[in-house]
Amino acid sequence: MANSNQQSSMKVYLRLLRYVVPYWGLFTISLLGFLIFASTQPMLGYILKYFVDGLSNPDASLFAGVPWLLEHAPWLAHLKLLQAVPLLIVLIALWQGIGSFLGNYYLAKVSMGLVQDLRVALFNNLLTLPNRYFDNHNSGHLISRITYNVTMVTGAATDAIKVVVREGMTVVFLFATLLWMNWRLTLVMVAILPVIGLMVTSTSKKFRKQSKKIQTSMGDVTHVTSESIQGYRVVRSFGGEDYEKQRFLEASEENKNKQLKMVRTGAVYTPSLQLVIYSAMAVLMFLVLWLRGDSSAGDLVAYITLAGLLPKPIRQLSEVSSTIQKGVAGAESIFEQLDETPEVDRGTQERERISGRLEVRDLSFSYPGSEKPVLENISFVAEPGQMVALVGRSGSGKSTLANLIPRFYHHEQGQILLDGVDVEDYRLRNLRRHIALVTQHVTLFNDTVRNNIAYGDLAGAPLEAVQQAATDAYAAEFIEKMPQGYDTLVGENGVLLSGGQRQRLAIARALLKDAPVLILDEATSALDTESERHIQAALDQVMQGRTTLVIAHRLTTIEKADLILVMDQGQIVERGNHAELLAQNGYYARLHAKQFEEGDESVVAEQNV
Repeated sequence: MANSNQQSSMKVYLRLLRYVVPYWGLFTISLLGFLIFASTQPMLGYILKYFVDGLSNPDASLFAGVPWLLEHAPWLAHLKLLQAVPLLIVLIALWQGIGSFLGNYYLAKVSMGLVQDLRVALFNNLLTLPNRYFDNHNSGHLISRITYNVTMVTGAATDAIKVVVREGMTVVFLFATLLWMNWRLTLVMVAILPVIGLMVTSTSKKFRKQSKKIQTSMGDVTHVTSESIQGYRVVRSFGGEDYEKQRFLEASEENKNKQLKMVRTGAVYTPSLQLVIYSAMAVLMFLVLWLRGDSSAGDLVAYITLAGLLPKPIRQLSEVSSTIQKGVAGAESIFEQLDETPEVDRGTQERERISGRLEVRDLSFSYPGSEKPVLENISFVAEPGQMVALVGRSGSGKSTLANLIPRFYHHEQGQILLDGVDVEDYRLRNLRRHIALVTQHVTLFNDTVRNNIAYGDLAGAPLEAVQQAATDAYAAEFIEKMPQGYDTLVGENGVLLSGGQRQRLAIARALLKDAPVLILDEATSALDTESERHIQAALDQVMQGRTTLVIAHRLTTIEKADLILVMDQGQIVERGNHAELLAQNGYYARLHAKQFEEGDESVVAEQNV
């Protein structure tokens, strides 16, 4: 089991490294820089040999034993230790600085490019996912994935590589120098490597497990925060402050505890590793003093110094496993989303314009993962320009039917035909271009009024067209009173506008789209009577010459409908126009009488006209 876990870990990591491929040029420069940096470590240690030897004889020549230099560069061959040692230290430091700059700067470029690529890939992928994905995942975790998990991942893909290359090569260069200086003593040090390997493997498993838990708890923190921000009016009006404080405290506490657990693992692991390494160093020092032979003091000091430089890169190499494990845990959640099947689009048909004839034949539907049918054997026809209304209790399937027409969900049984072509046969973008949707939950963006009306495919529409759509939606009257008119910012989700004003902007957006099919899903249910009159007038305007499907709570809004479908538990129980349905004295008549008894102002107003 552990082995397969390791394999999947390696698979995820290799897939992650594929994102580094476009930056291979910059990556190569940074690796070269780290190699330069690593090569200077043994140089700085070895220079101590000349320094200690120079203490007893500062006038000795550094390269006296190199005949080639005596012949070709006598000034260099006769360079005394007194001058050579300080000069070499400065040159090595300069060389190290060049390597450090090349390594760190170009790796940062790779790292930031990688963060951007992953974030863009995740965000673009979000826009292609089917509705059910958003139904099953809360927004906090999706946001946390784009913000927090991505940074964990880049740490694994770039920072970890930096440590592996820089410290790994440092270890290699130091070992090579030590072997060259005294191979017997160096082999004693090699004996501890299996112990280090064992410690690294066992700890990295813990790191990965803990990191996954941290990422989930971070998603909870983001989720609670975003819910409280979006629903701040509800929180304040219902006195939910204490409840939200407690909820956030619990999510944050959970995250803190998970983080501390990971820190504790690292805090125990690093000193344990150091103890093992320094124990080996102690044995080594004993052997150096015991078996010093005819080595000079300079040789022994240089050897001990170089051996003393080894623990730091070895420790950093062992700690890199936690960075990699954090990254692998983050990468798993990222790839899990990227591997989600996007919205199915097998359609091939594209139409420039349709007349808007809508026919539903024997349509049945259940939500994915649920056996219970939400719709059963629904059939009706809406001719171009006709208005079809859906009424019924909450949960009778009205909104589900409206969501199936633009293919927000995929239906298996029955057909939905638009101009005689099944909606499944249209290309998704083309199908949705022919449909305008206005719901009671209006979505506005933190942008200008103009950009909210002319949104998406409508972006760049001339101001005159935007103004005409606003006038027809009875929105121009309040837009023109705003400080900057059509260039006024509406705030996040139109927070600076009233419910009726937001609704009229949504209708203006639908008008500007000028689609042959219009779906109005409870577009007036949340409004006061005054706003509703405005919106009803706007809707009458928008419905002219369009096939309109209206889901209504207030029956007065649909009395002019060509066809009213009364739905109950996913089935059509009655159909006909307003007068016919009242005459039947059935379900619709009871709904109508009930609303009238409850004193719905709009019903009374309508009756008095």
